Amino acid sequence: MMQFKIDENLPVEIAELLIQASYDALTVVSQGLQGKPDPTIVDVCVHERRVLVTLDLDFADIRACPPHRYPGFIVLRVKRQNKKHLIQVFQRIVPILGQEQVEGRLWIVEETQVRIRGEQV
Repeated sequence: MMQFKIDENLPVEIAELLIQASYDALTVVSQGLQGKPDPTIVDVCVHERRVLVTLDLDFADIRACPPHRYPGFIVLRVKRQNKKHLIQVFQRIVPILGQEQVEGRLWIVEETQVRIRGEQV
């Protein structure tokens, strides 16, 4: 079963959507990791084998964070970051999670498309 970690910059409802779709999802806040630096969050994700779901575009840099070295990243790159809009955009990708590989990949999720990147090892 895929496991996810929802960054503190996203609404908790993202985790709830994943749980409703039978995935395992924890939030950075529920684990008391809010305010921790990115490397700490990533280390926890690696240790727990969780895909990080975030708004932080730093994780979209495949030179700094080569996807094949991590459980995976889903970066939401949206024009509006209000709660309702973020939930709507994420709801659209939940069905794709079971169809496309997430592990070792970088997903860039925009309003109208999902781009999936991965590096060959």
